[in-house]
Amino acid sequence: MTAQALLAWARSGAMALTGRPDGPPLASPGRPALVVEEAIARVVAAAAQRTGESPGLPDARLLAERAAVAGFTRNAPWSCGGAYRAVRAQDGFVGLSLARPDDIALVPALVEATASGDPWAMVENWARAVTVREADERIALLGLPGGGLPHAGPDHQREPVVHTIGGRRTRVGVHPRIIDFSALWAGPLCGHLLTRTGAEVIKVESIARPDGARRGPAEFYDALHSGQRSVALDFGSAPDRALLTRLVTSADLVVEASRPHALRRLGLDAETLVDAGVSWLSITARGRQSDRVGFGDDIAAGAGLSAIDDDIPVPCGDAIADPLTGVMAAAEAAEALLNSRARLIDISMHDVAAAAAAGPPAPHSVHHRGEQWWLDCDAGVFPILEPTRRTATGTAPALGAHRLESLL
Repeated sequence: MTAQALLAWARSGAMALTGRPDGPPLASPGRPALVVEEAIARVVAAAAQRTGESPGLPDARLLAERAAVAGFTRNAPWSCGGAYRAVRAQDGFVGLSLARPDDIALVPALVEATASGDPWAMVENWARAVTVREADERIALLGLPGGGLPHAGPDHQREPVVHTIGGRRTRVGVHPRIIDFSALWAGPLCGHLLTRTGAEVIKVESIARPDGARRGPAEFYDALHSGQRSVALDFGSAPDRALLTRLVTSADLVVEASRPHALRRLGLDAETLVDAGVSWLSITARGRQSDRVGFGDDIAAGAGLSAIDDDIPVPCGDAIADPLTGVMAAAEAAEALLNSRARLIDISMHDVAAAAAAGPPAPHSVHHRGEQWWLDCDAGVFPILEPTRRTATGTAPALGAHRLESLL
């Protein structure tokens, strides 16, 4: 991490979220805040080429804006939200998120023991008796969000973004239509940034399983989804699936964050649609060829994007792989919308985080004066800024606020 990357990290609000509650803010490896700034610049440039106007977009402070809304603070060794932590194995560390009841219910199967008391105590006792590789394989087998942490440096498994060029697009316009199947943070952040560039974004949700972020802070959900349309469907209904197919074929770009088989069950095949001229952006934990799952904190740590506190890896920022991937996806999407040929854009969250993690922090020190933490590095002395929140430009539409038929 250069001094410039370190300063961007301090200004983003993410540094203030990294470390122990009773300790100083910590530097991340690599250059995650600069990666965000560079990706946003790509979105602006592509949008200006498409529309003739430069949109007003947020900066690297979006890394910490969810924490600002939720009131998260430094929480190491846990994640800001409290669902993730790294535990010591025989030869290193293993990271795991227990964010959902189903994940907690799988702990006895993970440790091969009867449930007894605190699930995290069970995980810690089990991890001490196995190698990182053994733990990683078992976590993957059970489909849990987490895995082994690399011993040193980022863990690159493939390129962060892989393109496959498809058929000719039928239209290249100023206000492209985006169909967004994604949920939570990474995909919706991509959709939000595209909305800010003048795209028509239609969020598609299952009536039975709407976006879980709707249960979170309304202010944050509004910030990501205001100015969009909302369609809710019964994915088990043949008529609804037929309407959905018509909607998708009317799109310039589809954004989704599920494993490939999930949408194929609805009759939507990415490769077929791309050949027909609809671009498709796929966000997965480790690429479309992998069945691994994960959330922002465990994916980042598994890629090597962890801070170090007393030789223990602790989370960087708040679920940082999500906003990193979201802005990278927006850059890729904005550029794809300029192209006359459709493309399948395969984005691996793991490898986006690994690319951002390359390189150790620049020499620096952190000290506290008055009510403020300060960063002292080769570039000078700078305040470490707290997370800030953006004011939403409106409210998000209610679930199913727009009739699908009216959009065809």
